[in-house]
Parts: sequence; C-alpha cells; structure tokens
Amino acid sequence: MIVFPAIDLKGGEVVRLAEGDMDRATVYGDDPAAQARLFDAAGAGHLHVVDLDGSFAGSAQNREAVEAIVAAFPGYVQLGGGIRTPADVEGWFEAGVARIVIGTAALKDPQFVKDMAREYEGGIVVAVDARDGMVATDGWAEVSDVSIVDMARRFEDAGVASLLFTDIGRDGLLKGVNIDATVDLARRVDIPVIASGGVKGLDDIHVLSLYANEGIEGVITGRALYDGRLDLAAALAMAARQ
Repeated sequence: MIVFPAIDLKGGEVVRLAEGDMDRATVYGDDPAAQARLFDAAGAGHLHVVDLDGSFAGSAQNREAVEAIVAAFPGYVQLGGGIRTPADVEGWFEAGVARIVIGTAALKDPQFVKDMAREYEGGIVVAVDARDGMVATDGWAEVSDVSIVDMARRFEDAGVASLLFTDIGRDGLLKGVNIDATVDLARRVDIPVIASGGVKGLDDIHVLSLYANEGIEGVITGRALYDGRLDLAAALAMAARQ
C-alpha cells in the first residue's frame, strides 16, 4: 500500500484545511519544495499535491510552487486542483507530474476524463469527494445529487488508474479514516481506491493496509504528519510490511 504525504498549497504556502474550508487553514510552511525534500528524506516515494486555490478558481494558481516541488522531489508527484481541460493535463505531464487528479470535471464532463485516461494510460485519478455520501465539487463548495458509488462506476473500464475517496467531514480533523465507506467503495468497483481524510495515526495506516488485497491502493495523510501525530518513516514501513 502506498502512503502519500500531502502538500496542500494556498497562496504559495503549505497549509491544511479543516473540512475543506479555505477560511479554516493552518499554515505549516512557506517553502513547498523544502517540505517535499523532507518527505523524500523520510523515505516517501510518492507525494499528493493539491492546488487549493486552483480548485476554486478552476485553473492553476500555484504553478510556481508545484514546479518547485516536482524539481525537488525525485519520486512520483500526484497533482490535483483546477485541472479541467486537455491543455491543463498535457501541461502538467510535460512539467513532470506523474499522475493527475480530476474531481469537478469528472462529474461535470465525464467524457473528458475518459478521453484523458485513454490518452495518458495509468496517469489519471478520479477524485470522489463525499459529503454525507454525495459527491462534492468546486473545491467542495457544491454538493451534487450523485452518490459516490454511482460516480465511481461511471469510470469502470475507462482506463482510470485510481479513485481518490475523501470523506470531507473528516478531512483535516484527525477523526480517523472512514474505513467502512472506503472499503465498501473498493469492494463495489473494479478501480483501486486511495483513502483520504481524517488520518490520525499509525492505527489508520495499519487497518487500511489490511484491505490492500481488496482494492485499497494507498492512503493520503497530511495534518497528522505536520502535527507530529504520525511518523512518516513508521507509516511507510508498516505499509510496506503489509
């Protein structure tokens, strides 16, 4: 199972939000590249990066910071936030990003995602962000009437690499991962699932890793790392053992 340390960007700074609320941001640093190097030094081979401003604006707002992260980190960088056109996707792959996460556009223009998944094999991740079981879009500001399972099933057999499932109600709050909903989604679709939202410690990593053979590909963790509640090296070692 892959452990993805998260670097969320707002105004060029490294932040974490509570429940996706831009007004509830905690700043953890002003040098995203330095943070990427720290995660590399701890043994991470993957990063999950989000352009939070881009999620709301619908286009890249932290390009310089993302490019600095890609240049500083020798592993794989997965990027989301405001990526909604073929030109956006192509531009980020050319900049060295390994995988692109698409959320809002996946709901509003699923054909676009399917086209990109075919063109960039193994490079497209669909974000299934849920509030009370329903898909949220536009930086989680809007909640649709589409369930997470219905959303996910739209992309089966489309060549999508993974689904990134986030329980918004837990994100950034250290409440623990919504294990039941995450595993249920993995069991009901044929696409690997990445868990996100609420990781509070090593126990979450352990429990999720037990379901790796049922479709849990990885887990994203942010605040627990920044607050010192989770040791990244220990999390990576546990995930590797399982």
